Amino acid sequence: MSVRLSNLTVSYRRHPAVHHVSGEFAAGQATAIVGPNGAGKSTILKTMIGALRPDAGRVELGGVSRQHIAYLPQAAQIDRSLPVSVLDTVLTGAWRHMGAFGAARAQDWQAAQDALAAVGLGEFAQRPVSALSAGQFQRVLFARIMVQDAPLILLDEPFTAIDARTTHDLLALVRRWQAEQRTVIAVLHDFAQVREYFPHTLLLSREVVAWGPTAEVLTEANLQRASANVAHWHEQAPVCRVDDAAAQEAQP
Repeated sequence: MSVRLSNLTVSYRRHPAVHHVSGEFAAGQATAIVGPNGAGKSTILKTMIGALRPDAGRVELGGVSRQHIAYLPQAAQIDRSLPVSVLDTVLTGAWRHMGAFGAARAQDWQAAQDALAAVGLGEFAQRPVSALSAGQFQRVLFARIMVQDAPLILLDEPFTAIDARTTHDLLALVRRWQAEQRTVIAVLHDFAQVREYFPHTLLLSREVVAWGPTAEVLTEANLQRASANVAHWHEQAPVCRVDDAAAQEAQP
């Protein structure tokens, strides 16, 4: 199941966050999205899940509905103050099976417990999530993704501000998901992580700078070009003008 972007343009207040982006995320592989701050990396993920509407172009999910996408936003966007236990948080990954008012099945509870054990938090099931460290909470969210059992996994800066041991363990899960032929797309900043765990990379700077095998994308020349390009966008801040024909291609 590959994900294709076709001439995708997304704007905030008519100023483009990403502009005429086209390419394909390899099916069953892990692809990193990298680039300078303000390059539009998170915008790509939010458009995939339908949180943002394209001004032009489209996202093609290869036949997968958005209900079958596992999406992990940046940590700052997640409210940890709710009085909910670790196990109940992981169990919400089974919502597709339970429905809005359904009860969890025995296999859902077992899947949640197994996922917690897999991320090293088997003894934390009844603790409130508000009592966890940043790294522990991120392990909980990865366990939730495991329960969700989605073919397409989107991760937005998943290893920011967590300890090295947790990062290592969660990257091992990314490798496991690749072995299971899931498509993983992650916004990352650490090029060492990208080179070791992500065979494919999209280098973004509002526009595509390079997209393909990681070793071919993460070159010094490409990185310098990306930095120069995003600086140009910030200085110029053009208003995006989309013609009627292109606008008709935009997808919800």
